[in-house]
Amino acid sequence: MGRTARSSATAGPTLAVVAREAGVSVPTASKVVNGREDVAPETRRRVTEALDRLGYVRRPRFDPARTPGMVDLVVQSLAGSWSGAVLHGAEEAAHDAGLDVVVSAALSRNRAARPERGWLDKLSARGSAGVLLNLPELTDAQFAWLEQHRIPFVLIDPVLEPPPGVVSVGAANWQGGVMATEHLLSLGHERIAVLTGRRRSMCGGARLAGYRSALASAGLPHRPEYIRHAGFDEAAARRQMRELLDLPQPPTAVFACSDGMALGAYEALAERGLRVPDDMSVVGFDDLPEARWAAPALTTVRQPVSEMAATALRLLVRMMDGERPESTRTELSTRLIVRESTAAPRD
Repeated sequence: MGRTARSSATAGPTLAVVAREAGVSVPTASKVVNGREDVAPETRRRVTEALDRLGYVRRPRFDPARTPGMVDLVVQSLAGSWSGAVLHGAEEAAHDAGLDVVVSAALSRNRAARPERGWLDKLSARGSAGVLLNLPELTDAQFAWLEQHRIPFVLIDPVLEPPPGVVSVGAANWQGGVMATEHLLSLGHERIAVLTGRRRSMCGGARLAGYRSALASAGLPHRPEYIRHAGFDEAAARRQMRELLDLPQPPTAVFACSDGMALGAYEALAERGLRVPDDMSVVGFDDLPEARWAAPALTTVRQPVSEMAATALRLLVRMMDGERPESTRTELSTRLIVRESTAAPRD
């Protein structure tokens, strides 16, 4: 019988005994038990070994019997239309399921800093029945904490490849990259550049692979100087677009792997007195409201953000009921939305 099934009469040593065994303070041992990150790796190892050696019973604060009608949604930030679309999809699906959603933002006030640790502490205190996570990445310690506390969780559009067995929902990024590039090829463009995400980015890598596949199918080799990593950052995309324009043979079109990077490309082109699409065709990826508001309106690949969040919520409900999804990865289809930012290349 596992440790968590033992009665309170045989619950094993207290946290103070574990702390003494590991040679640390009780607050430090408590941080390890509760998945806090502000503990040195060697200290964490000693405490974890003491927990296992002494048979300490980890009592998860997450108890679905306490708050069966509540789930948590943790997002990177509450600012921006992306988060709004995620909240909309999760809230609608939760309403249909008779659940309440509590929202936490993990981004620190200093946007250059790593996400704050506080959301884990909030989850520990609330006792939600499940968690949706829309964060760029989670640390090994955060994954371990979630698994240790046996709380069902689903990732929405993770940037990095999640560990084996972790359930996630995303978009058909490879197919979206193919559609964006094929659209530009159909207009007659052959010199097509791409602004993609970080080199380790799962979605950025898939969109880049789709771009390369479409070029290969058209009999065109991809040109290394046309592939630029801008990390889904508008300012970085603006800088990379400037460098593309300075090439001896600049591209006639650019596929930006996010709408934000496409807008950064718009800015760089405007600085040089170049017009979209007369001098450069631009395709984005996301179809956030900003794509429609841009001048000219942005041709882009629509990924169903709200639907991804709703699908993740429905998967989470099944996991809360003890089911296991047939596949750990669910991908929803993407669609090309043609607007005014693309045209045939000038002679």
